Amino acid sequence: FILATMPGLELAHFWVCSFLYTLALAGNCAVLLAVRLEPSLHHPNFFFLCMLATVDLALATCTLPRVLSLYCFGSRQISFGGCLLQMFLIHSLSGVESSLLLAMALDRYVAICHPLRHAAILTPATTARIGLAATARGAAFFLPLPLLLLPLPFCGSRLLSHPFCLHQDVMNLACANATPSLVYGLAAVLLVMGVDAFLICLSYLFILKAILRLASWKERLKAFSTCVAHLGVVLTFYVPLVGLSVVHRFGKGLAPPVHILMGNVYVSVPSVLNPIIYSLRTKQIRSRILALLPACQGTA
Repeated sequence: FILATMPGLELAHFWVCSFLYTLALAGNCAVLLAVRLEPSLHHPNFFFLCMLATVDLALATCTLPRVLSLYCFGSRQISFGGCLLQMFLIHSLSGVESSLLLAMALDRYVAICHPLRHAAILTPATTARIGLAATARGAAFFLPLPLLLLPLPFCGSRLLSHPFCLHQDVMNLACANATPSLVYGLAAVLLVMGVDAFLICLSYLFILKAILRLASWKERLKAFSTCVAHLGVVLTFYVPLVGLSVVHRFGKGLAPPVHILMGNVYVSVPSVLNPIIYSLRTKQIRSRILALLPACQGTA
């Protein structure tokens, strides 16, 4: 296949992707290190945050370096097997991230609605099992996507709409009936991201109901403030996902840079913004990261 580029904007796209990848690496590694070094952060919510940071690092690493090599070495071609592997990684990691966001919503629900049972329900062992289940769920639901594309012939255009491989983009290039792949891809997204989004909304309805029962507005604001970072991370994941889906479904007449831009937003913005959101909203993470900076400068 031939990966898409932005005609006339290659240099700008290269520097933007370089900047985003650097931010994603630095931000997520800083969050992992801060949680590792700060004992007060050794709680289920921050263990889930570490899993989320790991997934964001993996998602950024399986896409952005390939985009950078495209502009550095002009290597626009990607093999069929390499394209299917990258497609599986992108979609399965997105499924894992969606599952982790649901787990973090469950953590907020238990912490606010059943605070006395929080430590008993979400033990470190339970948190680890939830992380393993999220990984298995993402891999199991999205493994059939490349398998369904494997036997299809591709005898026409090989030009993709993005600088990396996504299922619907590759499927549209097949010159045979791809209905099974289309139906399964839609079902997988609905059963993973759709169900997760519904359950996250449901959990916040219960959280809001519990918050409104509190006696004073000060207590309500304090309780709700513990959910702000998670809500921000949920929006940074689902808004680009919906935007990319809309562009694929209704944007066939749009200019190619629009498809490239939406694809880059989908794979890079959550990886960049998630650590920033949690660093701004969590004093312990912010303090630990700031404490690490002088140490890094001293080592250098």
